[in-house]
Amino acid sequence: DRPRRAGISSFGISGTNAHIIIEQAPQPHPEPATDEHHDGPVAWLLSAKTQPALRDQAAHLLHHIETHPHLEPAAIARTLAARTMFTHRASIVATTLNDFRPALTALKNATPAPNLTQGTATPGKTVFVFPGQGSQWTGMGLELLTTSPVFAHHIHACDQALQPHTGWSLLSVLRGEPDTPDPHRVDVLQPTLFALMIALARTWQHHGTTPDAVIGHSQGEIAAAHIAGALTLEDAAKIIALRSQAIHHLTHTHTGTMAHIPLPAHHITPTPNTSIAAINSPTHTIISGDTHTITQLTTHYQQQGINAKTIPVNYASHSHHIEPLKQHLLTTLNTLNPQPPTTPIHSTTHPHTTPTHNAHYWYDNLRNTVQFHPAITTLLNTGHTHYIEISPHPVLTTPLTQTIETTTTHATTTHTLQRHHGNHTQLLTALTTAHNHGTPINPTTLHPPGPHTPLPTYPFQHHHYWL
Repeated sequence: DRPRRAGISSFGISGTNAHIIIEQAPQPHPEPATDEHHDGPVAWLLSAKTQPALRDQAAHLLHHIETHPHLEPAAIARTLAARTMFTHRASIVATTLNDFRPALTALKNATPAPNLTQGTATPGKTVFVFPGQGSQWTGMGLELLTTSPVFAHHIHACDQALQPHTGWSLLSVLRGEPDTPDPHRVDVLQPTLFALMIALARTWQHHGTTPDAVIGHSQGEIAAAHIAGALTLEDAAKIIALRSQAIHHLTHTHTGTMAHIPLPAHHITPTPNTSIAAINSPTHTIISGDTHTITQLTTHYQQQGINAKTIPVNYASHSHHIEPLKQHLLTTLNTLNPQPPTTPIHSTTHPHTTPTHNAHYWYDNLRNTVQFHPAITTLLNTGHTHYIEISPHPVLTTPLTQTIETTTTHATTTHTLQRHHGNHTQLLTALTTAHNHGTPINPTTLHPPGPHTPLPTYPFQHHHYWL
């Protein structure tokens, strides 16, 4: 009637005298029978201490599912997610066993597969990166509204926070319903992107990723400030709604635009009618100003073989065009109640400072040059090595990579969604890609609860050590 116990002694030639008592493990509680069938995609997480062991694990798992063809992919996913995670990692996102087989074969043979990602987990701090405009696309967020309850909850919360200032429904705009305002209009587009970024950030946090710092580019700083705890959702929604409305009214009285110039900022000489709007990387600069002058400058660079491009906007943020809005913004935003952030914010408006996120700050954020490259350089020099772009489409991943390449820091970038790839498969791919890099996530949140299943154990790499 008692569990079995055994004593083990070890007596070493140097005088070691070690003893351990082990006890029979308790009987596991039988898992309830279930007719589980999960129709959606799941993620299989594999890891090992060496690459050969990782390939062997893929081979063993492949053999296991071939000899057990009726296993549920979700049960396998839950079992793998509960295991210790080692440095060499791989993840496969798929729906059926037939979808997993080619990826396991590829991992076994060290070849690529579309739904297979690999990485080596490295230590370092994680940064949430919130872009400005440019990540939008028709239909963004719609699939996650039906597949991610956390995402949907925060979209609804943003909708409620925005409506007192906008008068239109965020959900109606996302769904493209009749009689909704033009989604490309700046006072609709910016609040919509703000809501998408908030909901995506909260989704990352739900899955166990807590940022060590946040950074925002232009309007992205408003979402960053909320996620960092410096602004309530209501204050952040008020800023993005009223400020974008002011920009929209400005387009009726001022003619301005912006352009991307693939040159270092110090190689571009601003004119009285233009400004350096954003320093994104050592070779990625945005200029802003009068439409005629910006068009002339863009043509000038193109004639020199430089791939300059005008950005399709009819306003000139981060230039003198914004100055007529100053008093209006200071007045309409004077009731903000900013708080000290609970997560560090690295300002791209006032680098190397700890600003108060009041009305003056949000005017400066619209008027001043976006110092993205200097802020990222500071982060890289202070142990921040994992960068997650929180957006419907990657906008800043290229400038991030360009900046990383100019340093000796090994850093990784992960984007969340992609244009026309905004479903649960893409979300799982983003989460597991970050996990492969070493960004902390909680793997058990990736799938609905349910039973586990016995799987092949760790593929130890055996070696003989003869004297």
